[in-house]
Amino acid sequence: MNTANAIDRLSYVLITPAHNEEKFIEGTINSVINQTLHPLKWVIVSDGSTDRTEEIVNKYAADHEWIELVVQPKHADRQFAAKVRAFNAGFERVQGMQYDLICNLDADLTFDPDYMDYLIGKMEGDDKLGVVGTPFIEDDNQKGYDFRFANIEHVSGACQLFRKECFEQIGGYIPIKGGGIDWVAVTSARMHGWKTRTFTERTLFHHRKMGTGRGNIL
Repeated sequence: MNTANAIDRLSYVLITPAHNEEKFIEGTINSVINQTLHPLKWVIVSDGSTDRTEEIVNKYAADHEWIELVVQPKHADRQFAAKVRAFNAGFERVQGMQYDLICNLDADLTFDPDYMDYLIGKMEGDDKLGVVGTPFIEDDNQKGYDFRFANIEHVSGACQLFRKECFEQIGGYIPIKGGGIDWVAVTSARMHGWKTRTFTERTLFHHRKMGTGRGNIL
């Protein structure tokens, strides 16, 4: 396996907010570890987890120096805005790093080993693309992708890969308590002149049923 910059590709960092994801996060970690292109850094932010989330992350971080766990204290705010604050805690850990792309990745996903390679290739092929992603399939809907996100100009909050310049121009994620944070980010990117695109040739598997827990889709 190679980090993205080691083979002269666009380099990337990952940030994953996680709250009580012991049932799913190991699958996500293994999916990232098995990627043909590794991130320069992957910051997983445990947002007040009370289960084994941190233990699981630490187990893998011990063997992969590019994985870092950030622990946020427990708090009562379980609104969508809390996830943005957790993301921002991870974002602070990549300040000063040289990278080309930044990805917000949920903690309850699995995907093929060439998934990031595929998305990075799309970014490399069109320097006007500011945000890219794919549809996701829920565990109970494995025959087709989730048509709630069928608009190819929208990019699901489950995995949003931004060009760094685009992410900086839109000012990152806006902490909106009622949700819709992913939509606002994508819309803002288009307002700044960037293309945004969901590529349907690949999919993610989303394992936490939407509407349970805090919910991971921004």
